[in-house]
Amino acid sequence: MKLALYLPNFRDEVTVKELEDLTNLAEELDYDSIWSLDRIVVPEASDRGELTNAFGMMDGFPKQLPVSARGQWLQGWPLIPWLAAKTSKCRIGMSITDTPYRAPGVLAAELATVDQLSNGRLNVGVGAGWMPEEFAAASASHIYPKRHKHVRETVEIMQGIWTNDVFEYHGEFADFDRCGFGAKPVQDPHPPIFFSGLKDPKRSANRIAKYNLSGWIGIQDRPEELSEWRGAIQRELDELDGGNKIDDLELCSMYWTVITDEDIDQPPQGKATNILAGSARQITDNLKELKEAGLTMPLIWPPFADVPVSKTLDDMKRLKEEILPAVNAT
Repeated sequence: MKLALYLPNFRDEVTVKELEDLTNLAEELDYDSIWSLDRIVVPEASDRGELTNAFGMMDGFPKQLPVSARGQWLQGWPLIPWLAAKTSKCRIGMSITDTPYRAPGVLAAELATVDQLSNGRLNVGVGAGWMPEEFAAASASHIYPKRHKHVRETVEIMQGIWTNDVFEYHGEFADFDRCGFGAKPVQDPHPPIFFSGLKDPKRSANRIAKYNLSGWIGIQDRPEELSEWRGAIQRELDELDGGNKIDDLELCSMYWTVITDEDIDQPPQGKATNILAGSARQITDNLKELKEAGLTMPLIWPPFADVPVSKTLDDMKRLKEEILPAVNAT
C-alpha cells in the first residue's frame, strides 16, 4: 500500500502557505502523490441544504456541501502546475476533473504541457460531475443529461491527442479536423488516467476496461464496497479479454483522516463512517482490512473543519513512519 495526500484546498479557510507546508512534507516523506480537489462553485442553496442532489449523489448525505458559499477555498486546477513547480518526486493530479466543465481538446493539450512541466509525473483523474447548479455556473447545463458521454469522448480525445502527431475527432461534444496540439506528454504512451466512480460499479468498470485506464478513485469506501468495485472491474476486464488484470490497476479512495489520542466510536454510517478517523490502532486495523479488500492507495484527506493543518502535518508523519509499515508488514 502507498499513501497519497489530498490537499484541503476546498474548505472555508485555507491559505497557500498551508497547502505549501502540506506539499513540502508529502515530498519529504516520499508520499506517492499529491492531489487537488475540483470544485467550481458553492451555491447559496447549499447553505440552506437545498441542492438538487445530495452531496456526491451519495445515499445518506445531505443536499449540502461541507463548505459555505462564502468560503475562501481555492480552485483545484491552477494548483496542478503549481504542484509541478513545488515538487520533484511526488506525482501530481486532480481528483477528479469534471470533464463537462472543460473543452476536451484544450484540456488534453494543457495536461500534456503539465506533464512536461513535471517531467512526467502527472496523473489524470476524470469524472462526470453531479451538481446541476455547478453545471449552470460552468455554462454546461446542456451537457448535464449526457455528462457520462462527455467523459467518454474526453478520454478518447485525450488519448488521441497524446499519441498522434495530428489528430481529428468527430463527436457530439467536439468536432474538429486534423490538428496538431503541441508537445506530447513525457510519459509513454500518455499519463495514467484514473476514473472516478461513486454510484455505478458496472459503468466505471466498463470505462476502465474499454479504455485501458490505470485506476479507479472512490470516496470513503468500506472493505465490502471495495470488494464490490474490484469484482465488477474484474468482470468487465474478463469480458473484454484484452489481457488487462485487476492487479495492474490502482484502486484508490479518498478518506477523511485524523489520528485521535483514544479509540473513538466507528459505527457503520455508510460513506460517513469514521474509517480513517480514530486512534492509530484503529486506523492501522482498518487500513489492513482495506488493503486485504484491494485498496492500493488511500488519498489522505484532511477534514473540512476543526482539524488545523498543524495537526494534519503530524498525522502525515505518523501515517508514513508508524502506521504504514505495520500495514505493509501483513
